[in-house]
Amino acid sequence: MEKTQKSTKRLKAARELQKVVADYYLRCMSAKSEGRPVGWMPPMNGAIELFYAMDLQPVFPENWSPVCAAFGLTPQNFKVSEDMGYSRDLCGYLRNIIGYVHGLMNEKDSPFGGLPEPDMILSPGGGCVPVMKIFHALERRFPNAKVFYADLPQVAVEDIKDYHIDYAMSESQRLADFLTETTGRRLDEDRLQEVVGLSDRACELWDEIMSFRRYRPVPFSAAEMGIMFVMVTLQGTQIAVDYLTRVRDEIRQKAETGTGVIENEKIRLFWDNIPLWYNMGLFNYFEKFGGVVVAETYSAAWSIRLDTQNPKKALALKSLMSYPLVSCVSIDKRKEMVLKACRDYAIDGVIFHRNKSCLPITLGQMEIKQALERELGIPSVIIDADHMDERNFSLAQFQTRVDAFMEMLLERKKLTG
Repeated sequence: MEKTQKSTKRLKAARELQKVVADYYLRCMSAKSEGRPVGWMPPMNGAIELFYAMDLQPVFPENWSPVCAAFGLTPQNFKVSEDMGYSRDLCGYLRNIIGYVHGLMNEKDSPFGGLPEPDMILSPGGGCVPVMKIFHALERRFPNAKVFYADLPQVAVEDIKDYHIDYAMSESQRLADFLTETTGRRLDEDRLQEVVGLSDRACELWDEIMSFRRYRPVPFSAAEMGIMFVMVTLQGTQIAVDYLTRVRDEIRQKAETGTGVIENEKIRLFWDNIPLWYNMGLFNYFEKFGGVVVAETYSAAWSIRLDTQNPKKALALKSLMSYPLVSCVSIDKRKEMVLKACRDYAIDGVIFHRNKSCLPITLGQMEIKQALERELGIPSVIIDADHMDERNFSLAQFQTRVDAFMEMLLERKKLTG
């Protein structure tokens, strides 16, 4: 098992993130005493804005898993879930949260005070299978929570039709009715439009922040990826807009003054798949070769612009589009997305994380690797790891592969000028 290592953060706004994270979890823990019912839900859906519009507290158990990894708590949580019979071959998010709710959650030393028990559970009928299974397990763990069984068609973004949207809108209304019946709170249409406007503004800021990664030298790298926390948990809030505005302003100033992540940027890298949450410091490892991870697959999935004039339709579309942008996407579409990113960000080399814990977004990597070489002349390397379970990662093997890869890229740059 390798030693956990945090990434080096060069953005002032990134260093401020811990307070944003702590404040969010403090609000979660104080919600019930303040009269705000708590609902556990998967990330990446239009229910988030609905909750904030109705002054309810959304909690994201899947997002809690990276927090546990960062604090070194996953081994303890994995032991609990594995002792219950869950295989090490299953998704790390699933094993961690199940271990947490049956273990550490009952203790008082969880990070940020831990998670509050749910009054409601939104059990998804779509997305990746482990997410659905997480919520089935949570239903059994919290039998007193009211459960909403969501249902959405699994359809590629390019194949979404009007009848899909109509059905998603009817499901959103059914959720709103369920929340009213469960909590006694009614949805205010003006407040919903305000929340959707804030969510869209956060996405606009996120897109602008990502656009600065085209600059050479790049003003920030994947080592600062934690800033996307607000895109996962706080879409639809002024907090997210204010924080991302500070991030945008700082990055824009760096871009305009030519201030890069490192002094002598030589190699621009792309990371495919989820990061290793227990060792984000890996993103800094490339810097000794003059390499910077300027873009990655994961950060592209959290921004979906919303029609603020038609908030209910906008949230239905968001729910339909979210998972097909990450885990429920064809190999051809993933290939198209990776190749486009490599063109947009002037990538010199790609790191494919062959992720034992998430097969849906690992499938097709060999085909994408071949397409990069064939169509763009971009070489790549595959590292074997796991975004949650450090037992499936060897730092020595990583360093051996990356050292050889970076030396090859540097030689190519010298030969091609």
